[in-house]
Amino acid sequence: MSGQLLASGINSSFVVVLLASAVLYGTPLVFAAVGELLAERSGVLNLGVEGMMLVGAVMGFWSVQRLDAAGGVSLTAALVVAAVAGAAMALIHAFLVITLRANQIVSGLALTIFAGAAGLSSYLGNDLNLSGAPANHVFTDIDLFGLGGVPILGPILFDQSALVYLSWALVAVATLYLSRTRPGLNVRAVGESPGAADAMGINVTVYRYAHTLVGGALAGIGGACFSLQITGQWTVGLTGGAGWIAVALVIFAFWRPDLCLLGAYLFGVFSTLPFALQARGWLTGVPSEVFTALPYVMTIVVLVAVSSTAAKRRLGAPAALGVPYVREER
Repeated sequence: MSGQLLASGINSSFVVVLLASAVLYGTPLVFAAVGELLAERSGVLNLGVEGMMLVGAVMGFWSVQRLDAAGGVSLTAALVVAAVAGAAMALIHAFLVITLRANQIVSGLALTIFAGAAGLSSYLGNDLNLSGAPANHVFTDIDLFGLGGVPILGPILFDQSALVYLSWALVAVATLYLSRTRPGLNVRAVGESPGAADAMGINVTVYRYAHTLVGGALAGIGGACFSLQITGQWTVGLTGGAGWIAVALVIFAFWRPDLCLLGAYLFGVFSTLPFALQARGWLTGVPSEVFTALPYVMTIVVLVAVSSTAAKRRLGAPAALGVPYVREER
């Protein structure tokens, strides 16, 4: 009994609660950042991640509210719908920048404006009467292998939701895909030198389309993490700029999926810090906005630090990132 009380006391400590919450708040960033990483590895810069996350959040929430099914079935279907919604937004971006060779930065920004908090996602949420209602089903924590009560590591690693474990699997698959499989090596070649990849018989257009769509689908799932777990409801702009953080996170992680995971949790610490401090009454006299702004300040610092072309190359940015490619122009 004394051992259980000791473990409970340790697991309720500020640091453990903060780290466990960081995993929760970092999970949407893992999905969105890995999706953006795959798109960028193919040479496509997608600044529409925020809009795709919002559309995924609202459509995933709508699915849970409308589908009359058991919790597990309903939530699984909601993730599929969120992924399809995100991929549909990504298809617009892919058509503009790959087929029509539009400026990738302009296209991404336009897509975020179109689908963002003041656009399509807000319209859908209001038109479908989703605002203010709690989700019929939400992802809850799973005591994995009965180890949730283990001191320190239990709450952090073994008492999380299925979305967290799914994000870990995604990182592992993405890492192996890019480093150990032929298609993964091909997409890296497309991102580095599309002309050389084309000469080797690799279809540059197909690879760029496929990875941009996958990136959009993962952004949609990342958005659904907010409406189906973190908040458990739909509100306008509920992602709060997480899409922009995900874009910066790819640079911060040197275009590596495993470092995306660590970076997402670091941003998760800054996201959950104000709530953890408020819960313990440690924010007396300090405006909460100071702590709320920390993730975005960190994002700006990262982007400024690596804004030059030389810095991006040293960090491992794909050489053809943002550069349109047409075979006739070789």
